Amino acid sequence: MTDPAGECSVVHLGRMPYLDALALQERVRDAREASLIGDTLLLLEHDAVYTRGRRSSPAELPRGEAWYGERGIDVVDTNRGGRVTYHAPGQLVGYPIVKTDDVIAHVRLLERVIIEALGKQGVAARAREEEGADFTGVWTEERKIASIGVHLRRSITTHGFAVNVEMDLEPWSWIVPCGLDVSITSIARETGGSPDSDLFSRQIADAWAAENGCSINLLTAEQLATLA
Repeated sequence: MTDPAGECSVVHLGRMPYLDALALQERVRDAREASLIGDTLLLLEHDAVYTRGRRSSPAELPRGEAWYGERGIDVVDTNRGGRVTYHAPGQLVGYPIVKTDDVIAHVRLLERVIIEALGKQGVAARAREEEGADFTGVWTEERKIASIGVHLRRSITTHGFAVNVEMDLEPWSWIVPCGLDVSITSIARETGGSPDSDLFSRQIADAWAAENGCSINLLTAEQLATLA
């Protein structure tokens, strides 16, 4: 999934509104399809937002959009797979824009990447793919710590994963996350400490590059803009 030179790009974007990141993904996707850029991982965090995937149902947002809006949380429909999830500051979001012919293998790779990086933070994590699509993501024991939902168009992926680093977990209790009655956790909750979010972001990037067999080309947001 890398370019012929065996290089992939990583861009650390900081905090970005969800819809701005969605538009950026589309520009990078178009650039990847046109071979103007190689496989690229966007790493960032979002303002508070609930997003609904293609398999979502109204019951997953039981309090209604107006109630969430009063608490400063937007609700956005997306074309990714999966159900309802939550993004907010203190969560690392990754959008790998890559070329692949096997979306299931892509999802399994993302699970391995997250598990590897969490291990470096002292969190023992696992995948649960054998239990069905609703259990896609990464878990520590029975608690969910990372969500995954992707979209594929003309062999190029968008959307990706979100790992709870050190965030307010209460808004998760206001929805039915991923359509499951499940406990949501974070690195901070599991370790009892205050994780270094920048270090974890680098660990994710390193694990992603290792899984893809590529070397990392770090791009700034400005450099990315000239390519996409």
